[in-house]
Amino acid sequence: MTTRSGPLRLAGHTLGTPQYSAVDAIGLFAQAGLDGAELIWQDGYLSAIPETDNAGLLADIRRASAETGLPVVGLTPYMTGINSLDESERTRDVERFARCIEDAAALGAGVVRVYAGAYSPDQLDQRPQLWERLVRSLGELAPVAGEHGVVLAVENHFNTMTVSAQETIQLIEAVQSPAVEILYDQANLTFTHNEDFAQAIELQRGHIAHVHAKDLTFVDPDRPFSASAVANVTGEERAVRSRVIGDGEMDWGAIVAALLAEGYDGVISLEYEYRWHPQDLPDPLEGFARGADKLREYLALAEAR
Repeated sequence: MTTRSGPLRLAGHTLGTPQYSAVDAIGLFAQAGLDGAELIWQDGYLSAIPETDNAGLLADIRRASAETGLPVVGLTPYMTGINSLDESERTRDVERFARCIEDAAALGAGVVRVYAGAYSPDQLDQRPQLWERLVRSLGELAPVAGEHGVVLAVENHFNTMTVSAQETIQLIEAVQSPAVEILYDQANLTFTHNEDFAQAIELQRGHIAHVHAKDLTFVDPDRPFSASAVANVTGEERAVRSRVIGDGEMDWGAIVAALLAEGYDGVISLEYEYRWHPQDLPDPLEGFARGADKLREYLALAEAR
């Protein structure tokens, strides 16, 4: 594998390494020819950093990062209560985010992924109050992130308050902090039938701090999206199948070209969904290596234009 020498880097995401420890996942990402690692921050998952009592693991991760030359570029927590109408739940998840920010800073990671709370269409009458709590929570966390040199990247994600690119940019504009930006995930926008890549990148222009990349094929492209959870879509709910980047229906060549045209020079993290859908995908080493090679091919073509 060859490693890209320019500013835009490719990272592996430990969503794709459920059978590896976080330390071993960094080694796998190096073997696959990637440039960095995005690590899940969650209790009870082998390929993650637990939320507490993790000082020893953080030290081990720093050593693995130094030995492989792969920086930790971001942490991915799973808190969804920052828009809760239950003040104790909201405060608890704000405090958990603050700990995650501190761990990110300790690892030199510049980004922490943010779910924009939890939300479903049957909560429409409560949306203003939920939105107010969400904006308040991010307003409380922004100074913490800024102090630690970390950006909170709000993801385009189903069953949150930022399912669409339009909702995501509205939230960024409501919070108005350079420490709160956007995690652009076109696959999520695609299978929830929201904006195409040209619309999404235009709407979110100047605020994309991180990118997740994955590929898919539709089983039924006309089926309305529905999911019962925030983190993943269950088997019976799925209208798509996960694929290695380049093997699916996502036009990553055009997406990469559009990102470069907008001046994006951050990280594209391969969010390989082996944790949720291993039946769809080859072994992580193969999937990450092939996906990285394909993205580098698209980058080279975009830069040659």
